[in-house]
Amino acid sequence: MSEWSVAITAAIAVLAFNKAQAETFYVTAERLIDPQKGTAIANAALIIEDGEITAVGTAAEVEKPAGAEHIDLGEKTALPGLIDMHTHITGDPTKGGGYASLVIPVERTIIWAVENARKTLMAGFTTIRNVGSDGYETLSIRDAINAGEIAGPRMFVSGPPVGIVGGHCSDNNLLPPSYEASGEGVATGPWEMRAKVRQNIKYGVDLIKTCSTGGVFSKGTLLGAPQGTVEELTAIVDEAHSRGLKVASHAHGTIGIKNAIRAGVDTVEHVSYLDDEAIRMAKKAGTYFSMDIYNTEYTLSEGEKNGVLPESLDKERQVGGIQRESFSKAVKAGAKVVFGTDAAIFPHGDNAKQFSRMVRFGMTPLQAIRASTSLAAEALGREGELGCVAVGCRADLIAVSGDPLSDISVLEEVAFVMKDGVVHKDD
Repeated sequence: MSEWSVAITAAIAVLAFNKAQAETFYVTAERLIDPQKGTAIANAALIIEDGEITAVGTAAEVEKPAGAEHIDLGEKTALPGLIDMHTHITGDPTKGGGYASLVIPVERTIIWAVENARKTLMAGFTTIRNVGSDGYETLSIRDAINAGEIAGPRMFVSGPPVGIVGGHCSDNNLLPPSYEASGEGVATGPWEMRAKVRQNIKYGVDLIKTCSTGGVFSKGTLLGAPQGTVEELTAIVDEAHSRGLKVASHAHGTIGIKNAIRAGVDTVEHVSYLDDEAIRMAKKAGTYFSMDIYNTEYTLSEGEKNGVLPESLDKERQVGGIQRESFSKAVKAGAKVVFGTDAAIFPHGDNAKQFSRMVRFGMTPLQAIRASTSLAAEALGREGELGCVAVGCRADLIAVSGDPLSDISVLEEVAFVMKDGVVHKDD
C-alpha cells in the first residue's frame, strides 16, 4: 500500500470515528459467534444503537427498525471485536533493535504508535492492553483515540513499569555506569514501590505493570531469576488494588511466577517455566495467564537482521519451545489463559497469527476465540461490556470469510471492523 493510500485510509477512519454515534444499524450475517454461550447463530441479525447492541437473534426474530442503516455482511461470520492483552504500541521490531534503541527519541515512537494503532484496529482488535512504555507517552495515544483524533483500538495503558534496579522492564541496562541511566519506574523496597504506583496513578494509567523475573529483551537479566521480593510485589498490588487498578506481572521463571501469584497480581505475562504447583496456585487465586506463543518464530527468523542482541536471541532459543509446552499444560489443566501477543516484538497488525498456534498447542478454536473476547474482557473487569455480542455489550464487531470455529486462521484476514458502533473497515 502506498503512503497516499495509507494516509487516505487513516483519514477516512477518523472521519468515520467522528460520525454521530446516535445512528441505528441493522447488521445481518450468515453466522454470528457468541463466545460467552459457545454457540453460533445462523442467519443472524443485530440492532445497534448509540454504539451499543440492543437486540440480537436470527433475522426472522429481529426486525429491521424503521430508518436503520442495513449493514449486510452476506456470507461472512461475525463475532465480537478481538482483545489483545499484551502489546507495546510504540514499538517497531524493524527499527531500534538492541543498542540502536538508544538513539531513538520518544517523540519518534509516538509517530510509530499512530500507525501501529491503526494497523491493530484494522486487524480486528478493537481493544488492547499496552503493558509497558518508557514514560507516559502511550496515555496520549489512548486519549487521542478516545477523542476521535486518530483511529485505533480502545486502550488500557500501564505507563512505565514498576520494578527493581537493573531489572527487565524498568531500567536501561544498555548504557555504561557513567551515564547513570535509570528507568522511570525503578524502585527499591515496598515503600518506594508504592510511591511509583502512586505516581503512575497520578498521571492517569489504567493498570500497573511490574516484572517478577528477567526477560528475553533486556541485557544482563536471567529468565529464571526472580525480581522483586514478595513483599515488594505485594506492596505494588496492594497499592494498585486499593485504587481500583489491576496489576500485570511479567514472569518467565517458575519462582517469579509463583511470587507474582502470591502477591495477588491479576495477570501473569509470558509464563514460560510453568510447573503443576504454579498452575494450582493460579487456579485457586483466579489469576489469568497471558502467554505469547507466536512471536518466538518472528524473533528467531528476523531478529538478527533487526538488530536484536545475540544474548536475547540465545534466550529466545532457550525459552520458545518450553513456553509452548507450558501453554499446553496450562490449557489442559483448565487455567484461565487469555490472548496476549507481545506485539512490537513482531509487527503490529499481525496479532491474529497467534490464534493458529494456540489451537496447535492445545486449545479448541472456541477456546482461542474466548481467550481473545469474553475471557479477556473478564480479566479486564469489563465482562458483559466488551468481548461479547449480547444486549448491553459495546458494539465492537468484526467479520471474516469462512468459519473460525472450523479454521481459526481465517481470523488473520478481517474484512469488517466496527468499534463502538462506528464502522472503521468494510471490505
